Amino acid sequence: MKTNTFLIAMLMAVLPSLSKAQNAQPGWTLKQCIEYGLKNYGGVRIAQYKVETANQQAREAISQYLPQVTGSGSFIDNVKLQRNVIPAGVFGNAEPLTIAFGQKYQTNVTAQATQAIYDKTLLLGIKANEPNKKLAELNTRQTQEDVIYNITKNYYQVFVSQQQIALLKDNMSRTEQVLNVLKLQRDNGVIQPVDYTNTEVSYNNTRSQLVLAQNSLQLALNQLKYQMGVSQDQQLMLTDSSILKQIPRAQKLEFDPHNLVSYQQAERNLDLQRIQMARTKAGYLPTLSANASYGTLSFSNQFGGAFRNFLGFGTVGLRLTLPIFDGFKRDAQYQQNRLTIMTQEEELRLNTEAFKLQYSNSESQLDKARTNTENDDRTVKLAQEVYEITTLQYKQGVKSLTDLLNADKSYREAQSNYINSLISYYQAQLDLEQSQGTLLNFYNQL
Repeated sequence: MKTNTFLIAMLMAVLPSLSKAQNAQPGWTLKQCIEYGLKNYGGVRIAQYKVETANQQAREAISQYLPQVTGSGSFIDNVKLQRNVIPAGVFGNAEPLTIAFGQKYQTNVTAQATQAIYDKTLLLGIKANEPNKKLAELNTRQTQEDVIYNITKNYYQVFVSQQQIALLKDNMSRTEQVLNVLKLQRDNGVIQPVDYTNTEVSYNNTRSQLVLAQNSLQLALNQLKYQMGVSQDQQLMLTDSSILKQIPRAQKLEFDPHNLVSYQQAERNLDLQRIQMARTKAGYLPTLSANASYGTLSFSNQFGGAFRNFLGFGTVGLRLTLPIFDGFKRDAQYQQNRLTIMTQEEELRLNTEAFKLQYSNSESQLDKARTNTENDDRTVKLAQEVYEITTLQYKQGVKSLTDLLNADKSYREAQSNYINSLISYYQAQLDLEQSQGTLLNFYNQL
């Protein structure tokens, strides 16, 4: 692009020392920054943990349809046995008898197993595993896209801040040269002292702008480090010359909301909610399970005898549970599920229109930013030409100092406008990539 070619030429002309310093030190390209962030930013690790959590939730859902085996044991010391009364005449006794049944010590060891044979709520829970895993994967992709967007945005900001500093230093250098000439003219009485003072004020203003730009650069670097997961103490130098040579051009695609992670997440959440409604409805159906148990039991009036002479026992059976009436609790839950689905469906329709609006606005912003960048590029060239001619004419005595200062001011304003339009252009392309769901493609093509 001619815009970027001009900027390269300008920087090479005014900042050869900066170029040498950058070539002498290793630096980070945009792709390297994103690659590092995708591996080290804490949000990415959290998303990966959630994927693993979804896998464990799937195991939990399946486990409920597998045999459930439990074991238990107990030891009882009947400090005082309960007594029962046998009425008179039951065993030929003339008077009621008071008798204690049981023995002082009792040991019981039992194992139980149950197996669900039919329970539709459990089956539907297993069915929810797939959309739940897919949702976790989409959350990971969303986090990755956020990392790509934030790192790229901050990388551009750092890069443009560097260019702004370069331009301000160039302006200071040119103004300093003018000040040296004016000082001689002032000392020789050729010009009024106020002319020198006005130029000195302009120089000081530029120096103040440089300090602010350097502070903005440091803040942008700190933000970039955070988005990458880099320690704030680590030095970070950006030397991606390809950004100067060619801005990654976003390819305008026909808008399809299905390409957006947010849209896919909403669809998976709807799937899960529909399964939940089906599970609530399945609560009206009977459940069938099999059960079995086996244990041993020992009684003794002596402590040692409580652990010998065990007597075994066991059972097998089926259990059928039929819901009859729950006070309309399940019906209320079903209606809540239905209303939640209707709400999410309406939200998805609204969000789809919002996605379309965002895409349309991004297209318009990109066209506007491209036009502004090209116009500001031409303006910088014209302002530079005017400044150079005015400088020559001033030296020849044809132009006044006021003309020279006005030309210098116009040149600076043109440079500042170009820097601002450049960052707007970068941002507009990045926003278009985000609005059409192609941030991962953008990263892979760097």
